[in-house]
Amino acid sequence: MSTPPLPPTAETPQVLLEHHLKQLRLPTFLREYDKLARQCAQESLDYPRYLLRLTEHELLERERRATERRIHQARFPVVKGLETFEFSAMPSLNKALVLELARCEFIERHECVLALGNSGTGKTHLALALGLAACQKGYRVRFITAAAMVHELIEARDEKRLLRLQKQLASYELLIVDELGFVPLSKSGAELLFEVFSQRYERGSTMVTSNLPFEEWTEVLGSERLTGALLDRLTHHVHILEMNGDSYRLKQSKRRRNQSPQS
Repeated sequence: MSTPPLPPTAETPQVLLEHHLKQLRLPTFLREYDKLARQCAQESLDYPRYLLRLTEHELLERERRATERRIHQARFPVVKGLETFEFSAMPSLNKALVLELARCEFIERHECVLALGNSGTGKTHLALALGLAACQKGYRVRFITAAAMVHELIEARDEKRLLRLQKQLASYELLIVDELGFVPLSKSGAELLFEVFSQRYERGSTMVTSNLPFEEWTEVLGSERLTGALLDRLTHHVHILEMNGDSYRLKQSKRRRNQSPQS
């Protein structure tokens, strides 16, 4: 004779509910459902409003985690936003254009951004801030220096995985290439860099920062023909941020020294 099943305990529905929520991968539901139920009961809210509030919590938390993943995958060396950029220290910069770019509509249009100016004027900070804004708006972003990208491309070519890396670089909705011009490139490195930009032309947005004016890019790329073809693609649909002026980092350093107590 079989043993009859035990009568359900008061805890059984809660245990099953939490099990189902884990299976459904609804961690915010699992964490918040009881607390929100009590709040909604105190506010005399009906079941649809309770479920609405619960689903809103889940969606907001899911978007927060997705944004964190995009920021991590972008490989920013440091996370910086526009709120910490001192526009007053760079009067030559078009602030209205920067704020417009932060809306990220240029990414939808597959347009490029070039930030040109002296070393220490905040080009990398702006690139990081625009990249962060893009991540927050749901775009896939990759940040890398020109020298590091060329190194990765050459290494991938030597290891017979160049095509895979090129496809990966082409897939980002915004590719930020920092510090073009700081290190001269080999002939093969310049050609591989050009190939990346060419593959992204009118298919994805590319942002480049450089301490060199256009007429000096040949010194880095080593070929007038290649430089002309590269600039032709980068400047077809482009927003240019001119950032010439005194070094912001140098001014900060001088300010810190002046503020330090004299021995």
